[in-house]
Amino acid sequence: MAKTKKTTKIDKTDKTNKSRKAKWVYTFGDGKAEGRADMRHLLGGKGAGLAEMANLGLPVPPGFTITTEVCTYYYANNKSYPRELADDVAAGLAHIARVTGRTFGDHSEPLLISVRSGARASMPGMMDTVLNLGLNDETVEAVAKRANDRRFAYDSYRRFITMYSAVVLGVGHHHFEEILDDYKESKGYVLDTDLDAEDWVKLVERYKTRVKEESDAAFPQDPHEQLWGAIGAVFGSWMNQRAITYRRLHNIPEDWGTAVNVQAMVFGNMGETSATGVAFTRNPSTGDKRLYGEFLVNAQGEDVVAGIRTPQEITEAARQEAGSDKPSMERTMPDAFAELTRISDVLERHYRDMQDLEFTVEQGKLWMLQTRSGKRTAKAALKVAVELANEGLVSKDEAVTRIDPASLDQLLHPTIDPSATRKVIATGLPASPGAASGEIVFSSDEAEALKAQGRKVILVRVETSPEDIHGMHAAEGILTTRGGMTSHAAVVARGMGKPCVSGAGNLRVDYAANAMSAGGVTLKKGDVVTIDGSTGQVLAGKVPMLEPELSGEFATVMSWADAKRRLKVRANADTPNDARVAMKFGAEGIGLCRTEHMFFDEDRIRAVREMILADDDKARRAALAKLLPMQRADFVALFEIMGGLPVTIRLLDPPLHEFLPHSKDEIAEVAQAMGADPRRLEDRARELHEFNPMLGFRGCRIAIAYPEIAEMQARAIFEAAVAAGKRTGKPVVPEVMVPLIATRAEFDLVKARIDAMAQAVAKETGARLDYQVGTMIELPRSALLAGEIAETAEFFSFGTNDLTQTTFGISRDDAASFLGIYAAKGILKVDPFVTLDRDGVGELVRIAAERGRKARPDLKLGICGEHGGDAASVAFCHEIGLDYVSCSPFRVPIARLAAAHAALGKGPASTA
Repeated sequence: MAKTKKTTKIDKTDKTNKSRKAKWVYTFGDGKAEGRADMRHLLGGKGAGLAEMANLGLPVPPGFTITTEVCTYYYANNKSYPRELADDVAAGLAHIARVTGRTFGDHSEPLLISVRSGARASMPGMMDTVLNLGLNDETVEAVAKRANDRRFAYDSYRRFITMYSAVVLGVGHHHFEEILDDYKESKGYVLDTDLDAEDWVKLVERYKTRVKEESDAAFPQDPHEQLWGAIGAVFGSWMNQRAITYRRLHNIPEDWGTAVNVQAMVFGNMGETSATGVAFTRNPSTGDKRLYGEFLVNAQGEDVVAGIRTPQEITEAARQEAGSDKPSMERTMPDAFAELTRISDVLERHYRDMQDLEFTVEQGKLWMLQTRSGKRTAKAALKVAVELANEGLVSKDEAVTRIDPASLDQLLHPTIDPSATRKVIATGLPASPGAASGEIVFSSDEAEALKAQGRKVILVRVETSPEDIHGMHAAEGILTTRGGMTSHAAVVARGMGKPCVSGAGNLRVDYAANAMSAGGVTLKKGDVVTIDGSTGQVLAGKVPMLEPELSGEFATVMSWADAKRRLKVRANADTPNDARVAMKFGAEGIGLCRTEHMFFDEDRIRAVREMILADDDKARRAALAKLLPMQRADFVALFEIMGGLPVTIRLLDPPLHEFLPHSKDEIAEVAQAMGADPRRLEDRARELHEFNPMLGFRGCRIAIAYPEIAEMQARAIFEAAVAAGKRTGKPVVPEVMVPLIATRAEFDLVKARIDAMAQAVAKETGARLDYQVGTMIELPRSALLAGEIAETAEFFSFGTNDLTQTTFGISRDDAASFLGIYAAKGILKVDPFVTLDRDGVGELVRIAAERGRKARPDLKLGICGEHGGDAASVAFCHEIGLDYVSCSPFRVPIARLAAAHAALGKGPASTA
């Protein structure tokens, strides 16, 4: 549907600006500008860049920027403008006229302009642009006469009608594409360049007729009406759906607003000596220091990105590498190329960063239309940062802060080739980064069986439980229809370094039929899918991947970061393989070893089930005796790999029912293997069932009810510490952590059992044992009573996953269904399971840290929830004086870099 005709609404009352203070318009061009590079908040990124280039004396078409404050005013005042704006815009047009010698709306020497958006944060393609504004039935003839090229003039006019109609009048591009395609077909033309001047004259008339049919009004002929329509459309596009979505995804505040840039047109479509293009001062994929980009001869800006014509390489070297037979800019326009090379060097040295440039060549003369810091891959970012530091343009500290910690995920996992075709069949949450392809399987046993045959699989589950650990380990990636960013599947997958898409709610899984369906597509067991854990997409078929590679620049930047950070970085590691990966990525210890993850191997789960089914203490201890050597061997391996670095081991935490089978077939199978009565097994599973197991019989409550479990684990830890110390010659100081404490009495009871076991092992081995006993702070009550608990606890580790659940009263596994709604409505700015909630959960952490250290000044403080690998959360941990953060092994580099950012005073990556 066409938009209603726009009118310029000037707020004549303008109560907020009775005595004028605001400057609404800033001019630039002719070697000077009223703005500067540091005025992005007011001029937007594009306007600030144009002003700075003008101040540097670079060739910039003259123009003016309407500030972001006008956008804010526009939405605060019923989509009207400040009363002075009309005069300011007129003055801006007069400035352009003085520089160019052409007047806007003049019939003999008309000035044509472009109207572009420009927010302070780059939002490519999200908002609207209009080129060639000022053309009408009279001025088009004047342009044709001045250029001595009627084809050029009418080609520009039809482009203007198309863009203006789509952006301002609501008459979509497809109307004009349809007319053009029909006309070319009737004439036997293939390319737009096949059309001559008379063809475009005829098409312009057809375009105007279609506008009148679709909008019930003639195409506007008054250039001033055109201008105000375009200005209103750009401000209006700040609140279009794609811009709103982009801002939400990139954390760009709505109240920033956009600026509007009005600039004299320069034309890349004036024949073979004219062109338009985009360039980067370095390769944005690799970081290589050479000009990189594309251009098109006899074209305007939208032609480069529209894909209608194949762009040409800028440099001759790039043309040769691409095997292109189309001439490079270096060869066809050597003077303009030489000037572009000079300017790119000037801008990179001035901004001290890789630049993304837009330019037009009009009849041999180069004009610069944009400069901004170029978006780049993580690999390129590292290379550029190191090289700029080595060139002396930035300091090592600034090089470190130039790298977004979260971007390092690209380097640590396989990613989908950017050039690959994506057939998206479902979308969920990007729960664990990286990408993987494989055959669909719906059970963990199947995943393990196929893995043994050398086949690659994707494990698809409605949701995962600890019993799926073997299938998750066997799979290339995990896909679930339920669960959030910190669900079981997400947490375990991140720990394993495997991609995971969780909460794909539009996906339907039918276990009985061994099938899943979404969007009318049904896939069965054995069909191949690809999951992208960095975007949350599920793709049909096998998609080409790029393998990760850690460059020398990665090691250099990390060494610079390590020299600056105060926070230590440990890893959450449950297996020897986890520990080895953690060491590879620079972990300084293990901050969380979840002992229950060691119980799910097939040869151990039977002993665990025997322990749970035991009717008395004696039978339970007999089952635990089978587990003792297994646990001890696990701990020995971890201690040896960590080589004297601290290792924090959490006692058994999850509810016991998670270790029991649930379906009748599973119960029968387990009962047969154990020689037990299946009815007894079923009864025990029923007894242990809980309505809310996350707040039920788990954590220290198990150790208090069944102290022999904690005793077995403590003995395994201490015996392993003695053995590993003897083998490595390095003293092992284990940190034993009691989970889910709510009272000091709970902690003291369990600690007494641990201390008694330490004394027993020391007496038996004759070794001197050095160890610490501490607790996880994961309940609001324990945070508030931290001073009391710290009188006997030697360290606190904040379990922020559960602390977030218990503070918000939200189940992390069920939150995905409504957290998106909360974010969209502005109730929560970020998912509190991804980034620590500073105001609530963070305040509890702060209180616990202060009260704990007041009671015990040398209290060691760390965090071991998933927040330990989130840059914003790491910054908070630095601020409140924690000693370390602990995260999954593959997020250790992210935490190291984020800790350095915090120490250097740079908060988490910002869009500012």
